[in-house]
Amino acid sequence: MFIQTEATPNPATLKFLPGRDVLAGSTREFRTPDEAAASPLAAALFGIPGVTGVFFGSDFVTVTKSGGEWQHLKPAILGAIMEHYLSGAPILAEGGPAEQAGEEFFAPEDADTVATIKELLETRVRPAVAGDGGDITFRGFRDGVVYLTMKGSCSGCPSSTATLKHGIQNLLRHFLPDVQSVEAA
Repeated sequence: MFIQTEATPNPATLKFLPGRDVLAGSTREFRTPDEAAASPLAAALFGIPGVTGVFFGSDFVTVTKSGGEWQHLKPAILGAIMEHYLSGAPILAEGGPAEQAGEEFFAPEDADTVATIKELLETRVRPAVAGDGGDITFRGFRDGVVYLTMKGSCSGCPSSTATLKHGIQNLLRHFLPDVQSVEAA
C-alpha cells in the first residue's frame, strides 16, 4: 500500500491520500479523542502524541498537529493509516455516535437565497477546499451575512480568513446581491 502526502495551506495539517475511499460521499471531523472513539482509525491517530485533529474526506485523511515536526510524526501516522486499511476494520465503528450536525438557521423567506448559496458551495467551493484537505459547510444566513463552518485543514488555517473574505464572499456576492458578507460560524 502506498500512501501519498500533500502539504496544505495550513502548516499544522498534512493531507494523507491512501489511494482508497475514506468516507465516500461525506466528511467527518474529530477534534478530541472522545469524538475519535467513533472511528478506529481516528482513535489510532489520536493515540499518536502531538495529533490534535483528524478529518476524513471522500478519499483523504487530514491530520492536525499541535507541536513537533512532521518529519517525526509522519512515519507514525502513515503506519497507523496503513495498519488500519490492512486490518479491514471499518472507518466508522458500528453503532458509534453520529456526528452532531449543527442546526441551520435562516428566515423562511430566504429559502431561495439559501438554496443558491448551498448549490454554489457544493459545486464551486467544496471541491477546491477538499483539494486543500478540508471542507466547508453552510450554517446559516441572517441579515445578509452567510455563516459557514470550516473543517479539516481549513479550520484554524492562517489563510482561512482570506478564503472566506476574498474568495467565497466575492463569489457569493457576484451571484447573490442579498449577500453582504461571509463569516466563520
